Amino acid sequence: MGGLATALALAKHGFRNVEVYESASNLGFVGAGIQLAPNMARILDKLGVWEEIEKEAVDLKDTSIRQGSTDEELGHVDLLYVRDTYKYPHMVGHRSSLAGSLYNGCKREKGVIFFWSTAIGEVQSWGPQPSFTAIPRKGEPYTVQADVLLAADGVKSVVRDQLLKLNNIDAKIVDTGQAAYRIMLKRDEMAHDPELLELIDADRVTRWIGAKRHIIAYPVSNKQIYNLSTAQPDLNFADAPSQTYTTKGSKPQMMEVYDDFCPKVKRMLDLVPDGEVCEWKLRVHEPLPFWVHGQTALVGDACHPTLPHMAQGAAQAIEDGAVLGVVLSKLPDTSPEAVNKGLRVYEEVRKDRAYALVELAAAAGRSMHLGEGAAKEERDRQFAALKKSAKGPVPDRWADAEVQKMVYGQDVMKIADEDFDQMYARL
Repeated sequence: MGGLATALALAKHGFRNVEVYESASNLGFVGAGIQLAPNMARILDKLGVWEEIEKEAVDLKDTSIRQGSTDEELGHVDLLYVRDTYKYPHMVGHRSSLAGSLYNGCKREKGVIFFWSTAIGEVQSWGPQPSFTAIPRKGEPYTVQADVLLAADGVKSVVRDQLLKLNNIDAKIVDTGQAAYRIMLKRDEMAHDPELLELIDADRVTRWIGAKRHIIAYPVSNKQIYNLSTAQPDLNFADAPSQTYTTKGSKPQMMEVYDDFCPKVKRMLDLVPDGEVCEWKLRVHEPLPFWVHGQTALVGDACHPTLPHMAQGAAQAIEDGAVLGVVLSKLPDTSPEAVNKGLRVYEEVRKDRAYALVELAAAAGRSMHLGEGAAKEERDRQFAALKKSAKGPVPDRWADAEVQKMVYGQDVMKIADEDFDQMYARL
């Protein structure tokens, strides 16, 4: 998402030679649902792709946080005010719709060229004209030279690893001890069960929580698919190679993990066909001291991977791309010095905000996964107070109005545009 958004943002700002290198052979089917928060929607609208995404997204009216074992509602938050407050709603959609719309936006721009089935190898120079080895799946490796190198190559970023080694920095991928099942149920699979049909027909995000585990679920694709994402202790990856993203899961094992959850949840999980259970390892990365070196910068998960509990992973990568489009378009000249300073403005706009949200997501997960004890009692007291007055802090942090103000209320493109001259002059 970060690479697509960056390419589109650059093209929208007039750049006419934007090359995108992608190791996959095509865009493919990007699975699972995604929350489309207002800070993301605002940028997508400015990039000219929001209308296409919005057509099949679901406009959330509320969220319900429930006890996993009993289905008792712990807290309820009305989300109707979000559109009025931030001019965009909090919607949910399919990742393939988001990725496909960004890609289609890029294809409409004459300046964006895609090189599929091509991985990045050694970075030969970080500037003044960065160069790297491109490794096509078929054919011989070759050297690519650029004016700016923007590495949106994910949590396993080979560019980041080389950059850290170059600067003798030891910042490792962090094993969170958590893993996730990502499940998409079709409407016709749920239609026989009135309780499940009620879930897919509602404009609602539902989260069932329990000790060390939770499930978050919502309808996508015009309510033709019900998306479930889980988080639970990582049992299957503990001895796996660190580079593994996914593993084929066991349905009996998945059912056992959530065996003490309510019958409604277990009926949904049981709809997953045998042999189609996949589990993702959840990783983050130690905060980096810098994102920029020479005329090269890191983007998205390459510099700030996050847990999914704030629904901001893709949004923050898209914010990166949007800011890069702004700052690089405002450079006073195209000298290597100017490019480096522009990239450092990008880092200044984005770095503290991104890492604050990474920590907030981790804290939200800890709150949701509490076992018995004083902390859980305090959390549930806050939920009980919320049910009585519909005001006050929401332990499920993404639904908290004050947190939303910080996340949704900040327009990073506007900040980059208005503050660029001041920040650039300081560097």
